[in-house]
Amino acid sequence: MGYRWTARDCGAIASGMLEFLRDNARWLAAGFLLALISSFGQTYFISVFAGAIRAEFGLSHGGWGAIYSAATFVSAMVMLWAGGLTDRYRVRVLAMVVLPAFALACLAMALVPSVWLLAPVLFALRLAGQGMTVHVAVVAMGRWFVANRGKALAVAVLGISLGEALMPLGFVALMGLTGWRALWAVAAVCILLVLPLLLGLLRRERTPQDDIAANPAPGMGGRHWRRGDVLHHWLFWAMAPLILGPPAFITALFFQQVHLAGIKDIAHLSLVALFPLYSLAGVGSMVLSGIALDRLGTAPLIPFLLLPIAAGFALIAAAGNVPALALGLMLVGVTSGANSTLPNAFWAEFYGTAHLGAIKALATALMVMGSALGPILTGVLIDAGVAFELQLGAIAVYFLAAAALAAAAIRRAAPMLPLRTMALA
Repeated sequence: MGYRWTARDCGAIASGMLEFLRDNARWLAAGFLLALISSFGQTYFISVFAGAIRAEFGLSHGGWGAIYSAATFVSAMVMLWAGGLTDRYRVRVLAMVVLPAFALACLAMALVPSVWLLAPVLFALRLAGQGMTVHVAVVAMGRWFVANRGKALAVAVLGISLGEALMPLGFVALMGLTGWRALWAVAAVCILLVLPLLLGLLRRERTPQDDIAANPAPGMGGRHWRRGDVLHHWLFWAMAPLILGPPAFITALFFQQVHLAGIKDIAHLSLVALFPLYSLAGVGSMVLSGIALDRLGTAPLIPFLLLPIAAGFALIAAAGNVPALALGLMLVGVTSGANSTLPNAFWAEFYGTAHLGAIKALATALMVMGSALGPILTGVLIDAGVAFELQLGAIAVYFLAAAALAAAAIRRAAPMLPLRTMALA
């Protein structure tokens, strides 16, 4: 607990990381590419076209949000079945099915003729992109790597961060040269170009070197909690607002980016040019929170998770210029990055690792529910005349309340932890 890091320690960590990257470049590149190409099914990319799609089909903010949220929710339900395919088929086999289906979904978006077909097309995009492509990447990293699972997952997640930073900016710039439908055809071509590269990397798939499940770590009370036990435990419900909030309202923020640019009286391209700063803050936060997590555990850190995003939303709400918006997005990015490490470790530390898969699936369902609710809630409120800036201020207050509830709950639950806990992401 009182260990001090020295320059020699940092050098050893850096050297070990470089060796890990070199020895496993083939498989890490596959995970990174899958995460990167998933961008075409992520909210931060689809929302780039929100204004054009609403104009094309005569949709209000609430109508567009309702269609998008419904498609996301149904895709999450299907993922409960489709996600299990990763236990039965190799990544190479799944890639040969998922990526062509993903490309077809992008092509369908380029050709969608009516508002009635918009929902099924969005469903296909969300299931193939945000759902299966990311799921295959994450499960592959978890299955191929055990002792270095955290490093492998971090490399894969960097693909999503790079997509957040580059895809919206690049495609908004291209919209000035061509129509939005043509750009979805470009997305389909990009996916198909990645497929042979991915299959080349996966000519030989990696297998785990050891089995961490053989020595599971217990949670509160020295128990290995099952999913049903978690659902009946007060700590889960006290943590639910904290788990639900970031995916719900970060998704909403990106989803309403065209509207946000309009009310701030700046060009859409100027707004998306700030997204790399959000991604950079997120990557830095992800790395630093992982280091802090290894030294301190989740209990001292989780209560502070939502404080940067609360400040970020409040600042975005009040911002009157681009630098203020940039700082607000960076604060949101700090929470976004830490959110990829701390909650995952929380479930392992407080509820044990023996049934971690089932418990994390429950948490994932809660997060997906949030990502479905955020766009429709904000869209309906915009249509009802509630200013988006006022909504952002209210969301900041929600984050503060959720942080206070989580802090009180963890303070009560922490004494029930074993003397030595092992937090596994």
